Amino acid sequence: MFNKNLLNTEIQNFINNNLNSDVSELLLKGIPFKAVDSKLIIEQIEAKKRCKKKLPTWFITKNIYFPNKLNIEQTSSEITAQYKSSLVSGKQIMDLTGGFGVDAFYFSKHVENVIHCEINPELSALVKHNLKALNTSNITCYNANGIDALKEVTQTIDWIYIDPSRRDDLKQKVFLLADCEPNIKTHQNLLLQCATNVMIKTSPLLDLSATLSDLQHVKEIHIVAVNNEVKELLWILERGFEGDVLVKTVNLQRGKAQYFKFNFKEEAEAEANYSKPLTYLYEPNSAVLKSGSFNSVANILNIEKLHKHSHLYTSDSLIEFPGRRFKIEKIVPFNKKAFSKEKILKANITTRNFPLSVHDIRKKFKVKDGGTLYLFFTTNVDEDKIILICSKVH
Repeated sequence: MFNKNLLNTEIQNFINNNLNSDVSELLLKGIPFKAVDSKLIIEQIEAKKRCKKKLPTWFITKNIYFPNKLNIEQTSSEITAQYKSSLVSGKQIMDLTGGFGVDAFYFSKHVENVIHCEINPELSALVKHNLKALNTSNITCYNANGIDALKEVTQTIDWIYIDPSRRDDLKQKVFLLADCEPNIKTHQNLLLQCATNVMIKTSPLLDLSATLSDLQHVKEIHIVAVNNEVKELLWILERGFEGDVLVKTVNLQRGKAQYFKFNFKEEAEAEANYSKPLTYLYEPNSAVLKSGSFNSVANILNIEKLHKHSHLYTSDSLIEFPGRRFKIEKIVPFNKKAFSKEKILKANITTRNFPLSVHDIRKKFKVKDGGTLYLFFTTNVDEDKIILICSKVH
């Protein structure tokens, strides 16, 4: 249960002073507070520690009550919540699967009124408490099933946000829309009856084409990566929309984000130009790779592709690119004799459309990991196996 005694100054100080302690040792020593169960204090220590990087605002704010580790694991990070909030505006948004309230907190900075629905009474109560601690006044918390609450709505609202639970009854992870709770396929008509716009957060594992066939009125798909790891797929539905789907990729990094967008339908018809390696090499980030925009990225950015299946690109002039950029220092045929002449003992190795793994290559050529050189083992447009010796362009 939500135990307010946990917020006593002495207990909060104990939690903060033991964030790096061994929790097993703390339990063995005994925790000197009778008003709160020791296990609950340990849960707070473990949960708060997990929030240091993921939720720094909650971590540094006094008197925050943290949920269990699973809720922390399932919640959006601040960086992705901030991105989502940039996509919405208007008078009202309803978060049907409110959870720990991170998304709702950021929505409240762009929308006049936020409704936070959470079926778990304890989680709903602690979110309500935390929002006061965070000095946020335009979020209303309801301890309710979001879909049931939606059925009570009498006027059209601007936005609905829903992040279906990706755990089944046995707490096993699932990711297909039909396996998540609530089932979006069942309820999508209700969502668009009640709101002009709907944002659905799904697992990054979902196939874009297959999911598009499950959803109606999709206007945009946002593929959100953080430090080159895809974290979320966001599906923007607009009531009555029947046009082409725009796919927007973003790779959120410290200090700089990489963006790329393309028309989903046009990618199927696009054809890239191919070339042998030129002066510069480009490797798409994980969001672009997830999007499958392998031909669009070449056409839109006016660069050449090395091979149909390599997903590496090249140009004579350096461009801004949604991924890593390299200067090609030398092109070497893939054989031991040619490579040994380069006397490379240490390098960062990547393979694209190549028969050997990075592990096998390191073993074969005796190259250690690290350093400032980057080696790309790939296949060119003539089907030759080649090694590109590169330096990184920052």
